[in-house]
Amino acid sequence: MREQLQKSRFSRVIYKLPKNIMLITTASVALLVMTSGIGMMFTGARFVDKVKGLFSISETAPEVDVRSLIVSQISGASELTTAVFTMEAVVPTRQDRLIAGYPVGSTQLLYIAYGEVRAGVDLGELKVEDVNIVNDTIELQLPPPKLLDSKIDVSRSQVYDYDRGFLGLGPDVAPQLQMLAQQETLKKIEATACREDLLQQANERAQLVVSQLLTTSGHKGIEVKTQPPATGVCS
Repeated sequence: MREQLQKSRFSRVIYKLPKNIMLITTASVALLVMTSGIGMMFTGARFVDKVKGLFSISETAPEVDVRSLIVSQISGASELTTAVFTMEAVVPTRQDRLIAGYPVGSTQLLYIAYGEVRAGVDLGELKVEDVNIVNDTIELQLPPPKLLDSKIDVSRSQVYDYDRGFLGLGPDVAPQLQMLAQQETLKKIEATACREDLLQQANERAQLVVSQLLTTSGHKGIEVKTQPPATGVCS
């Protein structure tokens, strides 16, 4: 009886042994797969990092064209008036009445005019080619000076005398003579301004103003150059 009981227990152990072996084998395989997966994961991450390193996209530091920046900064001032000339002029004008080619009457108008001429440089004409950087020094070539504007101050100007002559036979052309007087006044004050070297004064002051503008903007080592007026100006 005892011997049969021992045989029965031994048979149950033998019967369960394959199942235990299969469980151990399955667990080992699962652990091996898990370990391999983790290893492949780390290896794959390093591989991806290496690939990214080979094909990485680098960005260079942004560059600024200093010359374009300077031109943009200065040209905003547009027409820079650096010299103004004012004067008073007395301009006589006249017009005759003719009959058969012979004068029978004359109208005279005396006009007192106050005129003004502005001179300077048009910074809107400045180009990138006008700016050079040599040994940390900014060299800037200004546009040529010119007469920017000339006008009559009509609030201060007036007709001083208007005379149609003997028996008023002269033509009644006051508006036309006044307009003619204003045109002649502009020519006269422009010619006088040129004789007084207004453009030279405008050049020198423009050089000073632009130099100060660049200095206050933080630029150092500045050389502003001028050039003579264009042909035909003040001729």
